[in-house]
Amino acid sequence: QGQLVESGGGLVQPGGSLRLSCAASGRLILFNAMGWFRQAPGKQRELVAAISSGGSTNYVDSVKGRFTISRDNAKNTVYLQMNSLKPEDTAVYYCNTQPPGMRWGQGTQVTVSS
Repeated sequence: QGQLVESGGGLVQPGGSLRLSCAASGRLILFNAMGWFRQAPGKQRELVAAISSGGSTNYVDSVKGRFTISRDNAKNTVYLQMNSLKPEDTAVYYCNTQPPGMRWGQGTQVTVSS
């Protein structure tokens, strides 16, 4: 089975920005819809953004206008640009196919706090 490796998280002040990356092995990203998911403490994992193999995107209402998902098939990488971050965006962020079909990676922690 392929591997997913998330990176780019960190501590940022409210209103700040981060860019997350998800590197996938093989040609996983080329042929699958991909999603970014997040899980906050005590909450269920939720889909935040998704991108189809053709490039169509959709977002959960709480991040619309602030987050942008993109893909680079040549690099087997999916990105999540996060702007105007809020404390409620604090979570561990994961990528996977959409719907999820791969083993979950370790994720990358995003903490939004002053």
